[in-house]
Amino acid sequence: MSKEIQILLVDDHAIVRQGLRALLEAEANFKVVDEAGNGLDALEKVKKLKPDVAIIDLMMPNLNGLEVARQLSKLSLRTKIIILSMYDDEGFVLEALGNGASGYVLKDSDSNDLVNAVREVLAGRRYLSPPLSDRAISAYQQFAKSGTFDKYDTLTTREREVLQLSVEGLTHSEIATKLGISTRTAETHRANLMNKLDIHSKADLIRYAIKRGIIPMDK
Repeated sequence: MSKEIQILLVDDHAIVRQGLRALLEAEANFKVVDEAGNGLDALEKVKKLKPDVAIIDLMMPNLNGLEVARQLSKLSLRTKIIILSMYDDEGFVLEALGNGASGYVLKDSDSNDLVNAVREVLAGRRYLSPPLSDRAISAYQQFAKSGTFDKYDTLTTREREVLQLSVEGLTHSEIATKLGISTRTAETHRANLMNKLDIHSKADLIRYAIKRGIIPMDK
């Protein structure tokens, strides 16, 4: 009889967790041992339960999935991390890998994708939903080998636009008007880029922009 594979599900939507549980437990040796609805709970439950695999949503309250993965990777636990995401942005994939995740699965992928991801990461391999796999792993390995991985490289084109407009002093509403997007979307882009850059204040964002030459020193 195959060893039972213990899995922790982390997503802030109960209905998503319910669907994932049904999908995973249809596999003979998969067992969902617990669930969490936010990043802080996820950290505590992984530490307590030490599951074989933690499947963690990218965007969550309290702590996002990338930060959860980063913190867990520092604990040297045996738990493998799979990031579950609706975003096929390579920047997120690269950051997930850099933060210790072994897998990155897209929410709109085939239902077998997640099952395959669990089996692959437990076998010691990385798994990413197609068509990201070859491209993202190759890029990550190149960055790791060269030692020149730059968090700025994880920003999307839109996030770079929002970064520049933000440090130039535009409000979320003004950025939204200039880029033809909603104010909420502008706020989300700014929150995402600050998370990727590990920057937590407007002043630090401006200092970062000056250092990178995005805005002049006398801005």
